[in-house]
Amino acid sequence: MSENRVDLVFEGGGVKGIGLGGAFAALEENGFKANNVAGTSAGAITAALVAAGYSAAELKEIVFHMPFPAFKDTGGMARIPFFGGPLNVLADLGIYEGKFFHTWISELLAKKHVTKFGDLLNPESTGPADRHRLRVIASDVTHRRMLILPTDAPHLGIEPDDMLVADAVRMSMSIPVFFEPVEIKNASDQHMIVDGGMLSNFPVWLFDAPAGKRPRWPTFGMMLVEPEPRKAIGHRLENEDDPGVRHGSLIDFAKSLAQTMMAAHDRMYLDEATYARTIAIPTLGVGTTEFEITPDGIVLGDPIASDHA
Repeated sequence: MSENRVDLVFEGGGVKGIGLGGAFAALEENGFKANNVAGTSAGAITAALVAAGYSAAELKEIVFHMPFPAFKDTGGMARIPFFGGPLNVLADLGIYEGKFFHTWISELLAKKHVTKFGDLLNPESTGPADRHRLRVIASDVTHRRMLILPTDAPHLGIEPDDMLVADAVRMSMSIPVFFEPVEIKNASDQHMIVDGGMLSNFPVWLFDAPAGKRPRWPTFGMMLVEPEPRKAIGHRLENEDDPGVRHGSLIDFAKSLAQTMMAAHDRMYLDEATYARTIAIPTLGVGTTEFEITPDGIVLGDPIASDHA
């Protein structure tokens, strides 16, 4: 089968992102090869691994052995029974530290000899905007702006080629309230960075060609849905209950706000744009923060709606 080049954009969705591996496998089996890749939150994890050179088969192995419970690493006041979570949110703005995740993704990238964005240069680059094969979305809440990394790395005082890929992915997956934000301080400024899904959870527009120009190859957006992308936001947020959070609590309220924002931000764009390049991936009831999921609960299904794959 001939090889068809495409750009891929992976939607964010926390633990629901395990479905992205199955969709990538379906594309690979049908002769599609990823050129440039981008993602937000869980989508950034998949995008980084694809950019690093992991195959669909390798991604499947990673997903089935993903240490979700270990991602809930706590420190300081978060370890205090009953009250630790809320106290840590007040002190560090998140329950979990995210250090285990950073080490985990760093080691996976290192196995493919990828550390910095300079290791992921695009051989067909036409300028700074497409110099790197990977782009990651994060949200700088201090400066109220969306970051497209590594292009916007200078905003953080970092050279794009020198930015660590693991740092960018850790920024992008910092689900508010659950994970502590990433703080960057320098001599003249400081930044507090959280989940990219707060500003664009599905940046399918990222590789669009300028007006009047034809793209070199198509872009496919990998969207997590349950089960249809045009259903109301409330339907997409069903089954999001976290058994560890008491209903009516401050954390539960803040979590609901964050999830609604992450699901809602790109809705108008999607409703007005064509669905021809959107591949809908069933989440099968998996929740965004269902970190206690076991391998038996992971199902890598095929896309349920695609005009191309």
